[in-house]
Amino acid sequence: PDPARGPHPSLTDRLAYTPALPRGREWCGPAPPPDASEGQAPVPSRDGGVTSPPLAMGASDPEVAPWARGGAAGMAGAGAGAGARGGAAAGVEARARDPPPAHRAHPRHPRPAAQPSARRMDGASGGLGSGDNAPTTEALFVALGAGVTALSHPLLYVKLLIQVGHEPMPPTIGTNVLGRKVLYLPSFFTYAKYIVQVDGKIGLFRGLSPRLMSNALSTVTRGSMKKVFPPDEIEQVANKDDMKTSLKKVVKETSYEMMMQCVSRMLAHPLHVISMRCMVQFVGREAKYSGVLSSIGKIFKEEGLLGFFVGLIPHLLGDVVFLWGCNLLAHFINAYLVDDSVSDTPGGLGNDQNPGSQFSQALAIRSYTKFVMGIAVSMLTYPFLLVGDLMAVNNCGLQAGLPPYSPVFKSWIHCWKYLSVQGQLFRGSSLLFRRVSSGSCFAL
Repeated sequence: PDPARGPHPSLTDRLAYTPALPRGREWCGPAPPPDASEGQAPVPSRDGGVTSPPLAMGASDPEVAPWARGGAAGMAGAGAGAGARGGAAAGVEARARDPPPAHRAHPRHPRPAAQPSARRMDGASGGLGSGDNAPTTEALFVALGAGVTALSHPLLYVKLLIQVGHEPMPPTIGTNVLGRKVLYLPSFFTYAKYIVQVDGKIGLFRGLSPRLMSNALSTVTRGSMKKVFPPDEIEQVANKDDMKTSLKKVVKETSYEMMMQCVSRMLAHPLHVISMRCMVQFVGREAKYSGVLSSIGKIFKEEGLLGFFVGLIPHLLGDVVFLWGCNLLAHFINAYLVDDSVSDTPGGLGNDQNPGSQFSQALAIRSYTKFVMGIAVSMLTYPFLLVGDLMAVNNCGLQAGLPPYSPVFKSWIHCWKYLSVQGQLFRGSSLLFRRVSSGSCFAL
């Protein structure tokens, strides 16, 4: 410490001090070499002392750049005289305003230069799915989707067999909530146990391969469409928006989702048809559709190109009704029924018991509204799913698509009317408590 300034130097002096580098050492920053700073006038400090001009450090240093860039910029843009002194003074000002991080080493023992991170080296702009990470992220989504599809396949398999009307086990007598005796059909677990007895555990995964390919193709299609038609101009609905503005945003967002869903559905539907026909072969113990390539050849030979798209229209209509119904209902509920007054207080709850809490009841309700509406609308659109699956296997040469299980339908509207008359539009929607309806039939 300088005796004239006391035993304890100021913070500015300690920050401004940098050990001089020996001559001939390579300079790493954008500032001129150390020779250019010789003979500079000392820089006055804030407490009246005098400090030596600091040496500019590299602007690319991840720890130094935020608070020493002012000195480096001044010295880079000036000459060896007054410009260099101005850059040094700017460096002192920048260091005094923004002190260095607490973990930085002492100036007398400088740390080695930090290496650029992998995120900076690969040129990624940050964020999931950006830059070079986009293919990896897309592959991750495909892998996760394949895992979920494989785990849920037995559930879909049993559901499809119930949809086509295959009931290999007789109903049992039970009681309802009111204590009345009713006939119950076997639940999902009983049905799955029966399949294991007939085909073994591997039989629960019949038709899994084309379904995995269908879901993977749908995921890749949606990702490719987001790249070709990025949703950059779609803004999120904010609470400050009026009803007209927020409704326009919801309509724009729903239209974008509908476009992606319809395109992915049309491209993946042929594989969906193959998967459905592979699974319903359990009814008649057929082996007509065994592989994806052989199934493609048989469908094209027997039914032509339109055979790959049977049942597509009800599936598309169900997707469109689901998207618009779910998004619009959630929007109107959030706009008219959810009160924002509970989140206007500093505590977020409107009372003094939790003054420091940032919880917002209105935001919590809005976050669950779309999820609840999705469940409700999916129940209403279930008949579209049922009709589409029945049309995919109808009159294809398999026993499940022929009488007595099902008549030969002329169109999906004919199928809808037939199920409506029989009271079977929601057949297979429940897998746990299945009551016998008047139109049920059982295999003898």
